[in-house]
Amino acid sequence: MPQLGFYIKPVCLNPWTFTAASFLPPARRHRSGAAAARGFFAGRMLSLDQINVDQPLILKELDWAEQEPLPSLSPPCPSWHQDVSLDCKSSPEDTQAHAWTTYYYNLLQCTLQQEGLPETVDRTKEPRTGFSSGDVTICILGSPTSYLSVLLEGSSQCPGNMLLCLSPSWLAKVPSEQHPGESSLLVSKAVSFELGGRTCLDEFSPPRRVTYFMGSFGPCKEHGQSAGELARDLDCPTAGSGELARLLEDKLLTRQLLDQRAQVGVPPTLAFTFKRLRPLRDVTAEHAVRMVELSGKEGQENLIQEEIEAFLKGNAMEPYSQVVVKPSGWRWSGAHAVTFHAKVEQAAVLQAVLALLETLEEEESALLEAFIPTACLTQPKSPNRTSPSSTSPRPDLAIRICTVVCRSWGDQPLLSQVVCGVGRADKPLKHQATVPQSLESSLRQQGVTDEAQLAAIRAQVKHKAEAAMSAFLELEAGLSVEQRGGRRAQTDVIGVDFLLTSSEQVLQLMALEMNSQLCLETCGLFESMSQAVGVPAGESSRPLVETMLRRAQCHLMEGKHVLVIGAGGVSKKFVWEAARAYGLKIHLVESDPNHFASQLVQTFIHYDTTEHRRDEEHAQRLVGLVRERGLHLDGCLSYWDDCMVLTALVCEQLGLRCSPVAAMRVAKQKSRTHQHLLRRRKEAPLGWASEALYAVPCCHLESHADVERAARHLSFPGVMKLEYGAGAVGVKLVENVQQCHLHFEKISRDLREDTDHPGIGLGWGNAMLLMEYVSGTEHDVDIVIYDGRMLAAFVSDNGPTRVPHFTETAASMPTCLAPDCEAQLVRAAYRCCLGCGLTNGVFNVELKLTAAGPKLIEINPRMGGFYLRDWIQEIYGVDIMLASVMVACGVPPLLPTHAQPRTHLVGVMCVVSQHLKALKSTASVETLQALHERGIIRLNLLEDELVTREYEEPYCNVACASPSRREACLKVLGVCQVLGIDSPHYPVTHFLSHFK
Repeated sequence: MPQLGFYIKPVCLNPWTFTAASFLPPARRHRSGAAAARGFFAGRMLSLDQINVDQPLILKELDWAEQEPLPSLSPPCPSWHQDVSLDCKSSPEDTQAHAWTTYYYNLLQCTLQQEGLPETVDRTKEPRTGFSSGDVTICILGSPTSYLSVLLEGSSQCPGNMLLCLSPSWLAKVPSEQHPGESSLLVSKAVSFELGGRTCLDEFSPPRRVTYFMGSFGPCKEHGQSAGELARDLDCPTAGSGELARLLEDKLLTRQLLDQRAQVGVPPTLAFTFKRLRPLRDVTAEHAVRMVELSGKEGQENLIQEEIEAFLKGNAMEPYSQVVVKPSGWRWSGAHAVTFHAKVEQAAVLQAVLALLETLEEEESALLEAFIPTACLTQPKSPNRTSPSSTSPRPDLAIRICTVVCRSWGDQPLLSQVVCGVGRADKPLKHQATVPQSLESSLRQQGVTDEAQLAAIRAQVKHKAEAAMSAFLELEAGLSVEQRGGRRAQTDVIGVDFLLTSSEQVLQLMALEMNSQLCLETCGLFESMSQAVGVPAGESSRPLVETMLRRAQCHLMEGKHVLVIGAGGVSKKFVWEAARAYGLKIHLVESDPNHFASQLVQTFIHYDTTEHRRDEEHAQRLVGLVRERGLHLDGCLSYWDDCMVLTALVCEQLGLRCSPVAAMRVAKQKSRTHQHLLRRRKEAPLGWASEALYAVPCCHLESHADVERAARHLSFPGVMKLEYGAGAVGVKLVENVQQCHLHFEKISRDLREDTDHPGIGLGWGNAMLLMEYVSGTEHDVDIVIYDGRMLAAFVSDNGPTRVPHFTETAASMPTCLAPDCEAQLVRAAYRCCLGCGLTNGVFNVELKLTAAGPKLIEINPRMGGFYLRDWIQEIYGVDIMLASVMVACGVPPLLPTHAQPRTHLVGVMCVVSQHLKALKSTASVETLQALHERGIIRLNLLEDELVTREYEEPYCNVACASPSRREACLKVLGVCQVLGIDSPHYPVTHFLSHFK
């Protein structure tokens, strides 16, 4: 049976980078050429015969300046400028360290040249100024070839804020002002990555404060400077640390995690160690990995011999004919000291293990493992083969699968890229010695052409790779701050290597090891190659960049003082929980002195704001209270409809960022919104469609005379609703003027003041409006706007409402609309907001998509309610609650412009009038919460009491997630049928009918 050589990683002589030239013998380094320029690729394959797997290398801990001779670069006569300023005035380098900085700068230029990107512009003669503590600064310390894909992807989302440092001397640690015992990281010089791949060498005066740090966390001397030392105990987030990298690169540790916690198949392994690693001292179970703890180096031969003999003769080793002996530990990150043996040569195996143990230190291990054979795949016939005599011999090939897994929102692992390396099955297969190709291409070349089988293999890769990262994150969560290397240190990306093998004619994946950087480099190369033929790049780096930006922005917002006006109900409970998690200092103004949120905020200010027709007076008094208490606010906002105008008035007086008061008044009054947009028909710029295109004719109603006047000007059917209402309370379809009069009379009698139905806007009065009915599907657009610029928009679909009162029944996200229809809705929402003057904030815009295009229903000048914040965060990893706080504090959110959905959510509303019996039995809150905790449903509780009202609002939303919308619909339908939510009077099948 053909066999696949175990993957062997090259030794890293430079603590930042794994370059091809770094591990070639010195005499051969001059041949590396463009391969060194790209770090690990140049479209050529390195000879596997160059790898010495017999001679062990005793590593010493290398400082930045203590390196092997510099690798050569190609071209030998560079075309870029050499007279650039690479010195850092505040921290000068010695000659050898400066030589390495120069090398990395030239490597960057060579890499940019090969990518078709312009040369770096030297702007150091005019140091950049004007940066504040509110600016995102992502800093990466390492080799250009290792992180180019990350930097380019990041620059598309935050141009000028992605910085590459080519020397540790460009960075400095200073005591943190906010967190005693920690340090802030300052950058004085860096290569800034701008839009379109443009780069600039910049100096910063004063130095910029780093908000996220990433690097190649390699070994360092006691007094040396390195990425690991710089990352230790920082007050900003870091994408790892020296301590975490030591764990991730330890083969025994990760092998045990894969075997015992991730439940991912690994080669049968026997490990000898002198001291069990602290993170795994609680692990006692043994599966494919057996660990033997030795008491010392002397007098252990008999024990070792017995263990080896039992291992080689054990059932686990029966299918295998060869074994590998290799070291495990931080110092042994490479291909050295690895030997291969036939299983029957027990004496040679014993001698190899004993010799290796002599070189090990405490917490290092000697591994004896099975040499795993590759899967037996049918080679496809070449179309040029005409006869057996013309067929050239073809060696057996092996496939190593390389994956990149990123930590996404909620600490969930997310597979971002899969590539393969194909090589001879009887040779060690390495990252740098193969040309990366797609999983599907690799498998098809080996005869796997069935689409279902290809999909199944990819699904298995995704499941096992994400399980591997989950196991490491679980281990990491149990470490102390000291063991992690700092309070903010965490692993944000890992690589997991797999081998495609087979058992009883079934293809299987065998996990080989995890790594901190190699897979990211390999996937970056694959995307770079693909981009040359028009395939968009950045897939492997995009989730990592999103995590970088999310963590950096959370760091910026930590400790911000925010005034929130109006606490809302139980549906807004998440606001206070999230604010605490983000480290925000919330000062809450609320009318109810006993509101539950009073115990969840920094400061509680009891002030009655319910009579909103006196908001100018309220604003003056609130500003006085703020100043009396000595509050130094960074922002002010509200999540409650009734308080939006009051919030704008307070912001205006305190000089805080918000949309203008006039804009808030226009948006708050529904008829005024449409009439304002209709009046802008002649104000549109030349060549632009007017916002009036989206408005619907309507009339304000305060009397029966207004009803008569409106009926003469509008067409029926129409819709009547409260002018300042919320939650569809009081909304009704009317067919003629008589129905208008009846409904106006009823609302005027039943809903007169806030105590009649709290929270629906009656503090503004009970005036109504009549608008023409618009047919079409209903949609919500939640949009983030900063200084008039749209930063992000998220579209959701609503199911058929319950006529005649238009109460919401079901929803789906992401939208099922065609891209052009989705774009119409987003443009309509944006133009309507700008047309009303809403230039700063997060807004919820309700529209209908008609045959003639979008039509506006209303603008809610605050973040979307109900389930929307939760869904957007789950699907896109974007927290619009945090975005709203950032806008209010004058910090522009950095959001993915074209966020890709990670799942589909479909949900159904429960209302007390239809579901009281179920909500007290089969669908009780306890049952729903238990299903939510088990991941069967996604529950959003909107009310805390089961109260039957004539004018009702939804009690909760029950949703299901799935990779496809169809599956999500089927799941939620099944749940509703089991729980008793579906009924003839509440036909869930009908409510889901729009989601196709």
